[in-house]
Amino acid sequence: MSEKGLYIQMFSIHGLVRLNNPELGRDADTGGQVLYVVELAKHLAQRDDVRKVDLFTRLISDPKVSEDYARPVENYGDRCRIVRIQCGGKKYIRKELLWPHLDEYIDKTIKFIIREDDYPDVVHGHYADAGYVAMNLANIFGLPFVFTGHSLGISKKQKLLADKMKEAEIEKIYKMSTRIAAEENILKSADLVVASTNQERTDQYGSYMNAKFPEYRVIPPGIDVDRFYPFYHDRLPEEERSEMEKYAQANLLKQLDRFLVSPDKPIILALSRPDKRKNITGLIQAYGEDKELQALANLAIFAGIRKDIDEMEENEKDVLTRMLLEMDRYDLYGKLAIPKKHDVEFEVPALYRITAEKHGVFVNPAMTEPFGLTLLEAAATGLPLVATNDGGPRDIIGYCENGLLVDATNTEEIAEAIRKLLTDPDYWETCSRNGIMNVRKYYTWESHADTYTSEIRPLSEELNMDKRERSRPYTPIGKRLTRLKRFLIADIDDVMLCENDQELKNFSAWIRENRETVAFGITSGAAVDEVSGFLEKNDVPRPDIIISSAGTEIYYGKDHHYDNGWETHIANRWEPDKIRRLLRRFDFLELREKQAQRKFKISYRMPPEKDRVSKVHDLLSKNRCRYTLVYSDEAYLDIIPYRASRGKAIRYIGYKWETPLANFLICANIGEMLAGDPMGVVVGAEAGKKDRTGKVIKKGKRVYFAKKRCAGGILEGIARYRFAENAKKQAG
Repeated sequence: MSEKGLYIQMFSIHGLVRLNNPELGRDADTGGQVLYVVELAKHLAQRDDVRKVDLFTRLISDPKVSEDYARPVENYGDRCRIVRIQCGGKKYIRKELLWPHLDEYIDKTIKFIIREDDYPDVVHGHYADAGYVAMNLANIFGLPFVFTGHSLGISKKQKLLADKMKEAEIEKIYKMSTRIAAEENILKSADLVVASTNQERTDQYGSYMNAKFPEYRVIPPGIDVDRFYPFYHDRLPEEERSEMEKYAQANLLKQLDRFLVSPDKPIILALSRPDKRKNITGLIQAYGEDKELQALANLAIFAGIRKDIDEMEENEKDVLTRMLLEMDRYDLYGKLAIPKKHDVEFEVPALYRITAEKHGVFVNPAMTEPFGLTLLEAAATGLPLVATNDGGPRDIIGYCENGLLVDATNTEEIAEAIRKLLTDPDYWETCSRNGIMNVRKYYTWESHADTYTSEIRPLSEELNMDKRERSRPYTPIGKRLTRLKRFLIADIDDVMLCENDQELKNFSAWIRENRETVAFGITSGAAVDEVSGFLEKNDVPRPDIIISSAGTEIYYGKDHHYDNGWETHIANRWEPDKIRRLLRRFDFLELREKQAQRKFKISYRMPPEKDRVSKVHDLLSKNRCRYTLVYSDEAYLDIIPYRASRGKAIRYIGYKWETPLANFLICANIGEMLAGDPMGVVVGAEAGKKDRTGKVIKKGKRVYFAKKRCAGGILEGIARYRFAENAKKQAG
């Protein structure tokens, strides 16, 4: 943490996120989480101990949504921004379809951080998808990692199963196994988990195997009490109310009047997304089955924003259709209002105040409720509550003492609780007053931000303390690679394997002397463990980068942090089972031992003979396989994805870490690795000779043929290019 304060990066990837007038309720992905992250970012940025807050989300350029979501950066004052990173194309897609694209998001965020040349003190992921992104960035850059689930996969799966949904269908629609596995890894990595309620902390997180690993803090969300002020302020003179507030109230009353025969009656209000878990039809049934309740009050349900029900997602379409059917079943015409849209910024606060002015009740009948931000908004305006006896409502009504908890499956209990508040004026007044006072005591954004920063500040301070107390300074691999301007990549197989121990010792000494200005990388056809074993045995300094398994795997740093982005890139149209099945017909191919096989490498022994490589090519091409063949040492045939190779992996690293290929010194006896614009060194060979894959090594402007072999040739090339001197100048 700098003297100027914390720099916090928050991640909330799915949904439609913008700073003003969020489209809450538009779909299942644009709900309370969007409001939470935006308000938290705004209020953190107003604090003196915070120097900057960036809220990262997904860039969307889609004619079906507002152009706001295509803006790469959206500023809120000098210290708060929404940063939008594109992944998975530009179309708006639901969150369950984002999983294959999150590693692309990570890579592009790394590039953004490099260009900004500013590292956060803390990263905070919201929901499992953003938690995955923040976890990886924290590992790469050595940062404290904070997580908020908002909702959790195990809890949702249990609820869907209880609703008689088949496990195969759950997996197909919600990608639940991927989500739950990500949440388990997140809990194992998180330094702090911020929960909204005590039940969420104990029951929901407690169902995970890795629940014991992180620290937990319950910090209830806040609300903007300047927007959600008490209903009796509406009795102020007209000149003291803003034009937008007056317009919002008039527009809402006009909408309600369209539906209601007796609009002066008290209102029973529900406000939520059209989601089955919100149990909107349960509330309609409770109202429809109770004639006394219908005589006492009207029912108004604001279930998101809609234009045409037929164009909505199946879940929303089903809920809205059921609402209309229940309305018809109980003949609630003239008693039930179901407007199609509402403005979040001005109309929602006005809606609560209109309902409170009429001495109505706010109801949250959800089957399960992780928090329930609408309960706080309603309470702040003076509206008493009836809410499900689950999760957040327990804490909120427990603290605020402003309503009743009910069994959401019991329609009679819901109706009885509403009736009690409507028919007991003294109790209504007590609940109204308690809500107004206690929301301001326990649930403001200022108090939330204060508690939040007091919890995350020590994480940054402890990390810096750890660095100071180490005998040797430790720089996380992400920060190291973004700082260094020169990369030395050496191929182990033909270049470093050397009978001259002294030359290898000299090379190792050079690496140690130049670690402050040069990143050191290794490539090999072998697996990462085998590469590490060779380096350790020969006392070669630990590399910053290992490209192993013929260029199909990339690892970083002392902890071998795996590059998932590279895996995502090369996995396209890779069909290993199909390739193995096709190649069984060739008796000249023998699968190598298990340790030579990898997820993206199929390895065979193949003695040399004319046309054998061509036969393999012809068969795989004829069957529409996408692949790269690497035949080496006249003995081994490796089949890898068509996007993979050692040279392609090097170019990917240059792209990811914003380092021009011209700044790479590549020491290799494989021509493909030297393609492009790097400085190249070929050891112990001459131009025109064949490399270990059988291809001719061509002479180029930036390819130097060293006379010495192995590590001695590398040192010869380093001297030829004045690599150490130029690296120091560039680091300058």
